[in-house]
Amino acid sequence: EVQLVESGGGLVQAGGSLRLSCAASGFTFDDYAIGWFRQAPGKEREGVSCISSSDGSTYYADSVTGRFTVSRDTAQRTVFLQMDSLKPEDTGDYFCNIYPPNRVYWGQGTQVTVST
Repeated sequence: EVQLVESGGGLVQAGGSLRLSCAASGFTFDDYAIGWFRQAPGKEREGVSCISSSDGSTYYADSVTGRFTVSRDTAQRTVFLQMDSLKPEDTGDYFCNIYPPNRVYWGQGTQVTVST
């Protein structure tokens, strides 16, 4: 059974940092790109970042470029999202999924709240 479990969210002040983790199981981790997505209150889910399966190339949405860093650890089967210089507009539920995302694999997400 494919599982992608997010963790690491929390409440942080603007300018602070959080490190999210996405623990993967039930599939060949090295075969898939993994993406991070977020959904702010009252808004649709949007892509935040993605890391490839092959050469580790990365993608970032314009809104997070220069502040977020995605990485993956094959041994731990985990993808990380380091979030620095957080802003109130980064508030939302954060999810990981394979990329392109599979609607069956959405997990519960982890909540990030950035206060002013």
